[in-house]
Amino acid sequence: MIPDVDNDSLVYLNGEYVRLGDAKVSVLDRGFIFGDGIYEVVPAYARKPFRMDGHLARLERSLKAIGIKLDMSSADWEKLVRDMLARASSDDAMVYIQVTRGVAKRDHAFPASAPKPTVFCMVSPFKRPGAAAREQGYTTVSMPDERWLHCEIKSVSLLGNVLAKQHAVEAGVDEVIQFRDGFLSEGSSCNIWVVRNGTVLGPVRDNLILEGIRYSLMEELARAEGIPFESRRIPRQEVEQADELMLTSATKEVLPIVSLDGKPVGTGKPGPVYARLRAAYDKVIAAL
Repeated sequence: MIPDVDNDSLVYLNGEYVRLGDAKVSVLDRGFIFGDGIYEVVPAYARKPFRMDGHLARLERSLKAIGIKLDMSSADWEKLVRDMLARASSDDAMVYIQVTRGVAKRDHAFPASAPKPTVFCMVSPFKRPGAAAREQGYTTVSMPDERWLHCEIKSVSLLGNVLAKQHAVEAGVDEVIQFRDGFLSEGSSCNIWVVRNGTVLGPVRDNLILEGIRYSLMEELARAEGIPFESRRIPRQEVEQADELMLTSATKEVLPIVSLDGKPVGTGKPGPVYARLRAAYDKVIAAL
């Protein structure tokens, strides 16, 4: 049993609902042996999925990118998400989905006879960012982005992200901001946004970042608020000279970054562009 985990909660594993404490996967599962699989996380407010279409589309893109074929339609995935939310212990929840290539003899190459993919899903309480995070902001340090070159795939092979987050922990800050070849990529598990002269800047949506589902949402919110938005390569100097920095993710929503490498970002306090986007984000959630 795992401490601090509800082992009696129901999870979905390969077509069946079982107690989390009873769920078992073979040690020869390629997800365990090779990290050969993908995952997705769908947030929900008042048991209503948020931007689910985007999350499920990314799930299917990731499956296709690594060649896992699964007899599940978008409607099947949606039903699974809603079934899990009906079983959630809290109204605000996170639905976690993981698919691996399945169980096979240990060999790097894909099995000649494709095994049945392992499909796992669980739901957990989701605690929204509190007043301290919203009003005081996050502290960050920079580091080189040394991950692989297919960050657009939401892979369970997350060692690079784990090491990045641990770097933040050991530095005594909340998050890292990574740079590849002198240009902004992302945080350990979030997209990073730069505000300069009133314009919101986001890194190019390519293979060097995982395009968060909030990426398109931030673009929509900026447009609705009349805030200029630009997607392009962002050199490190622009990040260091930013008027504001922000981060977004499914669990963090949108939060301000107030320091980078021990130096204040802008005034060292959450800025006006963040305040407008934060308020607009909250209105979208309230309208669910």
